[in-house]
Amino acid sequence: MTAGRYRVTVSTDGEPLIQGWWGSEATARRKFASWVGEHGSRSGARVTLVDEETGKRLTEWPDGR
Repeated sequence: MTAGRYRVTVSTDGEPLIQGWWGSEATARRKFASWVGEHGSRSGARVTLVDEETGKRLTEWPDGR
């Protein structure tokens, strides 16, 4: 099974905690929002959505660095 194009990562203090890949950007954005809600209260949490095909970060939480 091939990983999807869009990767969502939850990291804490710079270390990946959870990652998932989806073929649909809309699905990945829903998962991004869900994971912000589920994991955003963790100390040092960051959630990112990356387009693996282009390498572009589409969104991140919290915004900016």
